[in-house]
Amino acid sequence: MIHVYINRSKDGYIRSFKMSGHAYYHEPGKDIVCAGASAVSFGTVNAIEALAKVKPVIDMKEKGFLYVELPEGIDSESFEKAQLLLEGMLVSLQTIERDYGHYLRIHDQSF
Repeated sequence: MIHVYINRSKDGYIRSFKMSGHAYYHEPGKDIVCAGASAVSFGTVNAIEALAKVKPVIDMKEKGFLYVELPEGIDSESFEKAQLLLEGMLVSLQTIERDYGHYLRIHDQSF
């Protein structure tokens, strides 16, 4: 199962997210759950870099693991753009979870 952890600040902003695991919906190369989750998450990271002009901290230790964190000190306009993109990512992942909940689970948490 793919687990997605959304980490929010006390004021509700997404500060980081982590994805780990494998869906095992189908064999590699035909796993639409894995492909969808990967496309959504990597597309979001690319959009944050291209549209918000923010370079997130990224860690990909092994296959099936992605950690992304917004750096400190982002100007307010870039931060708001990044938040909109991250919330859009969450909506897309929730859509996958709704249809394929046995393969992908979202944990939305504040710290």
